[in-house]
Amino acid sequence: MQAKPNLALLCDFYELTMMQGYYLNGLENKICYFDIFFRKIPDHGSFAIFAGLDDILDFISNLHFSKEDINYLRSQNIFKESFLEYLENFKFSGEIYAMQEGEIIFPNEPLMIIKTNAIEAQLLETFFLLSINHQSLIATKANRIVRSAKNLPVLEFGARRAHGSEAALKGARAAIIGGCVASSCTLAGKNYNITTSGTMAHSWIQMFSDEFEAFCRYLELYPKNPILLIDTYHYKQGLNNAIKAFKKFKVRQCGVRIDSGNLEVLSKEIRVILDQNDLKECKIIASNSLDEKSIEKLLADNAPINAFGVGERLITASSDPTFGCVYKLVAIEENETITPKIKISEDKQKTTIPHFKKLFRIYDKKSQKMLFDELYIYDENLAKLDENLERKELLKCIFKEGKILNKQSNIKKIASYTKDQISKLDEKFLDFSNKEKYKIKLSKNLKNLQKKLIKN
Repeated sequence: MQAKPNLALLCDFYELTMMQGYYLNGLENKICYFDIFFRKIPDHGSFAIFAGLDDILDFISNLHFSKEDINYLRSQNIFKESFLEYLENFKFSGEIYAMQEGEIIFPNEPLMIIKTNAIEAQLLETFFLLSINHQSLIATKANRIVRSAKNLPVLEFGARRAHGSEAALKGARAAIIGGCVASSCTLAGKNYNITTSGTMAHSWIQMFSDEFEAFCRYLELYPKNPILLIDTYHYKQGLNNAIKAFKKFKVRQCGVRIDSGNLEVLSKEIRVILDQNDLKECKIIASNSLDEKSIEKLLADNAPINAFGVGERLITASSDPTFGCVYKLVAIEENETITPKIKISEDKQKTTIPHFKKLFRIYDKKSQKMLFDELYIYDENLAKLDENLERKELLKCIFKEGKILNKQSNIKKIASYTKDQISKLDEKFLDFSNKEKYKIKLSKNLKNLQKKLIKN
């Protein structure tokens, strides 16, 4: 098995200087509670999707400082030898609580809670945030695109437009969680056991003396469900050559792809010609800078497209490319007493919800629809529910005493879970024009605590 990379130094430098400060001030055993949450749903959406947890668990289980790491820190001439000696035996010893990967999430509620000493807690911030921010962003964007396609397949085609190799791989993973059926990225297919898919490039056609020969050579090699790209030169010529090739090789389960032009007009013309040539089973696949808005419009205009290849606007989430998760201290523990902490801001949206908390989702028993979420202080009694309602606790302990307690790496199962949870949302939250926010309720004790700490 390939060794996991050591990413201990993948952190902001001030994490390390603060860690040393805690160590030199005798705070290395001070227990802290940090919440990870986000404040705004991208694209003014109604919900987001939690992704990136698998990488976090790999990171935390492998977290250590190598000799090379410590020598590098020594070379910065800012770290004392006693602190560097402490790092030689560094290992995460705390607890992590998290939602299930693929869960439906909303602003200002904890996605994860980290309980550990001050030094360990500080080190985790950068990697935890970058993992969740990127993959949750892409999973959420992918789902918007998938929903716009109204049950038609969406293929993730974004690797070449991604912001680097890691973004291509993690983005492909997140896109599958969000509902894409396949990715064009071969390494993502290998790493995550996801379906890979692709057609051909214009260069394939250009390599041969004419387009018909190029199609024939391709069908000789790949006769099973072939898809031919027909707009290298002129789409009508390409379509006619594709039809001739399909008929020559007696292929019926097939498709054509268009990657330019007015996709609505072209797809309608192509569908008529295919049907006239007894190729009713031949599918039309469209690509070319698509997103949820363009796909929604195409389908509203009755474009007879059967599948969509979506690249740059998915893999970069170009319409709203920041997710904005934050990592905030909410409590400290001394002598087994937990003391709440709050961050106050002139911007009310940035004032935090204090204390170690529990998060629940309330469902209608009969319909299984989500109704609202509720936050409680960790040790308070829960309000009694109406007999028609039921609770689900969302934050479960996933890492304790150096061990991963629950690791769900099967992407298809995560994607299936996401799809199931989305089906439990009220229909209004699936509408892109919806302005109503999903309700998140704070317990009376939690509300009073927040008000008290703000006044003090």
